Parts: sequence; C-alpha cells; structure tokens
Amino acid sequence: MNTYFFVLTFLFLFSHSLATSNKNAEQNFIQCLINSPQLTTPITTSIYTPSNSSFPSVLQAYIRNLRFNESTTPKPTIIVTALDLSHVQASILCAKKHKLHMKTRSGGHDYEGLSYVSNDPFFILDLFNFRSVNVSIEDETAWVQTGATLGEVYYRIAEKSKIHGFPAGVCPTVGVGGHISGAGYGNMMRKYGLTVDNVVDAELVNVDGKLLNRETMGEDLFWAITGGGGVSFGVVISYKIKLVRVPPSVTVFQVRRISEPNVTNVAHRWLQVADKLDENLFIRMVFDVVNDTNGEKTIRASFPSLFLGNSTALINIMNQSFPELGLRLSDCQEMNWTQSVLWYYNFPPNSPDSTLLSRIPRSLTHLKRKSDYVKRPISKTGLRSIFKKMIELERPVLTFNPYGGRMAEISEFAKPFPHRAGNIAKIQYAADWPEDGVDVANRYVNLTRVLFAYMTPFVSKSPREAFLNYRDLDIGVNNNGKNSFDEGKVYGVKYFKETNFKRLVKVKTMVDPDNFFRNEQSIPTLPSVSWK
Repeated sequence: MNTYFFVLTFLFLFSHSLATSNKNAEQNFIQCLINSPQLTTPITTSIYTPSNSSFPSVLQAYIRNLRFNESTTPKPTIIVTALDLSHVQASILCAKKHKLHMKTRSGGHDYEGLSYVSNDPFFILDLFNFRSVNVSIEDETAWVQTGATLGEVYYRIAEKSKIHGFPAGVCPTVGVGGHISGAGYGNMMRKYGLTVDNVVDAELVNVDGKLLNRETMGEDLFWAITGGGGVSFGVVISYKIKLVRVPPSVTVFQVRRISEPNVTNVAHRWLQVADKLDENLFIRMVFDVVNDTNGEKTIRASFPSLFLGNSTALINIMNQSFPELGLRLSDCQEMNWTQSVLWYYNFPPNSPDSTLLSRIPRSLTHLKRKSDYVKRPISKTGLRSIFKKMIELERPVLTFNPYGGRMAEISEFAKPFPHRAGNIAKIQYAADWPEDGVDVANRYVNLTRVLFAYMTPFVSKSPREAFLNYRDLDIGVNNNGKNSFDEGKVYGVKYFKETNFKRLVKVKTMVDPDNFFRNEQSIPTLPSVSWK
C-alpha cells in the first residue's frame, strides 16, 4: 500500500514539475520575444496565449480542415502573428534558446494540419500578415509574400495585365507559402509546369535568424525550398515568381457522364490520351458516387477543363483526339483567365474579380486526402472493378489530374518534385464529411484507406509515389528522435524518390543540423552512418 501511494505521489510531483517547467519555458520565451534586440517594431500585440480572449479566433481563422478543430485537438501554447521580418527572426532565435517547438503557418490548407497541430508542446508562427504582392509587368515577374493567398496573387496580376497569369492552384484561399514550396500545380501545368518551375528567387530566414536570398542561400537550398517543402529548412518570407502569358480569352467546359458503359469507355480513352493532348488543354477526370434515375448508386464521371484558346480550336482538337467525350460547342464557355479560376471553383457566373480577394473559404468541412500516380492505362475490367468498390464504399471521390506536355519535358531532378515523365496522371482521393467527432472521422478516413489499398495494382510501385502537397500521415510519421532518418526515409522516398530525397537530406544537414525546423513529415538530417 505504501509503495502504491509512493508511486502516485511520484507521478503527481513529476507531472507537476514537467508542467511547471513547460510553463516557465513559455514565459521565458515570451520575455525573450519582447526584449529581443532583433525587433524593429514592438511584438507585444502579436503574441497570443490561451488567456487572451482572441486566442481561439486567431487559431481557428486559418484552420481549413475541421478534423483538426475538435475540442480534443492539441492546441498551441502561444501564437505569434508576425507583423514584420524582425518578428520572424526573434521567434526563431528565442524558440531555439528556450527549446520551444515552432510550427509555421501561411494558409492552413495542409491536409494533416501539420502547421498548427502537434502532440508536443509547440507555438505557431503565423504569417498571414505577410501578404504583399508586387507585380512588375515590365519584366513579367512578381514578388509574393508567403502569407498571401493564390486569389490575391491572381487579382494583383489581373490589375496590371489581362494577358498574364501564374500556373498555380484553383482554390483562391490557399496560402502561397505551402503551395509553392511543396510544388503546387494548377490547370496550366501541362503548358507551363508547376509553380516551382516558375520561381526565380526567394527570401528565407534561416536557423540563425539571417535573411537570405537565392544568391546568399546558394543553389542547393534554393532547390530544396522549391518543391521540398520550405518548413524543413527555414521560414520562407517571399518568392519571386515568373509570370506566364495567357490568351485574352480562354475556354472552359464541364461534361458529365453517368451510364456505366459510357463512363467506362470514356474513362478508358481518357487514360490513353489525356497526357498526350495539346499542351494548352487540361482535362480533369473526376469520379464520384451518385444516385441514378432509379435511385440506385452509380458512378458519375465529370470532366472540368481549361483550354488556353478559343472554343473553335478546342472543338477541332477534341474531334481529332478525344471524340469519345462528345464535346459540343454549346458545352464551351469563353472568358478571361481570372474568370476561369472563379468558374473552376464554382463561383456564381459573372462574379467580379474582387471575389478572389476573400480569404474566407466558401465552406469548411472535415476531410482526408491521399494521392497516387498512374503510369499505365487502367483496363476497362480494372475500371469496372474500381467503380464497383467505390459504389460499395460511397466515398471517397477520385480526381485524375493529367500530366504530359511541359511536365514530361522537365527533368525529375530539376526540382525536388520528381513525378514528371512517365506519369499519365496524379490521383487525389478526397473524403469530406460534415459531422464532428473522432469516431466519425476514423470511419471516413478508413474508407479512404480501403480504396487506397484496393488501388494498389493500378498505380506506381517501388516506390508507390505520393505528392507532398497532399500530405498524408498514413505513409509514414517521423518522431524526430534517434530513428529520425530511417523514419523520414519511409515517406521521403515516396514524396521525392531516392535521389532527390538523398539530396534534400544533405541540404537539411548542412543548413539545420540540429533539426530545429521539424514536423511529423519533415526532411531529417543525415545519421552518423552513410546512406544505404
């Protein structure tokens, strides 16, 4: 009995001591921030703790996945909403000094919440105030801070020119920081490649609190933060992007097919031609489960598309290369490029360009995402079996994004992103649900895992490749302990393939040897033994 009470007393005192130690570290960190010699403007009003009434709203303002907005979700101990560069520098140096884990958030669209959730005590460095977009049409570039949204970037470009754009994503509220550093893509990637294929410079604060640009950071680090995820290497402040030319008028269409034989035939043909079509044409293929006219579950195939040209030229291309889709002139709509972004994201017709400036998503939901790559066309038999499995599960939605064009022309080693030639398409698995609760989330996440497992015969192998910006903790988690390198290699090779992962590790070891910039899927440092 005495032993029992001794153990209880010990555990109580230990936990109390640990909590006190953490609290002291947080208070010391805050004092360090306030008194930091790096500061050029006061930081006090940028510091939020749970005792501040605004803390919940500041935290939740950029949570885009409600799966990580539950009462049980681990919360940060502090949020620093940096107002200028000195706040970023002070946050890094003080966090290092007081050994406080830092999470950097720019837009919050990371699918696993890695920028604002951790099981370890942590604070958030939030960059939403870093949102300037300075466009120079004269040299066709723009300096874009990482807290800006894609919508803000598109709007600022359109203010200056109707014949320029940038090949990035179609969701306007996505933050620039994570999107670009993880090699984000959009509807123009078959023409112009990825975001990172059109980045010419960057500014980053390193682990020593120094501001670096491409020249001073060197080509290895610049390479790493253009596709390898910036959060493993420092805090990226801004990117200098190269604008691309777009026609004054582009063409969009949305075609849907429901009857099973028609869906199978059209999908099979899409897999044969989508990556070989004119590079100005991007046709997604989306499968979801709907009710047919008899109330029975069936597969619907949708084909939302963008063509960088007029509808007459588009119809000629489709009649020659993809007549199976049955595209008609009446299916096509011509509009300028910014309007095509709004159309693609299902905004009402004729919404003003200023709609792109809203930083509030049209809707929020609980979600899970996964990714795959298709290297060979799937047979009609294979497609039918996939459709049967989807109907059985009802979720998730499968979206096939076509490659080819410019994507096939760029070396897999040019950027950390290696998924170039040889891929027909990238698949996104998307499960959304409205209900709160861990049990509900586990059910829908499991449905996604079941379909992912079922897709194994139809997708890439050795490794089964994955897309960094579709973060997926199912493919590996790093505890950042003594096995950090081995744990990191599990997911790292899937995201980057072996050669690029090896180079990323070497860069990481060079610029952040103590692994200050880390998360559950960050790039690890080299172990003491050589690469095997």
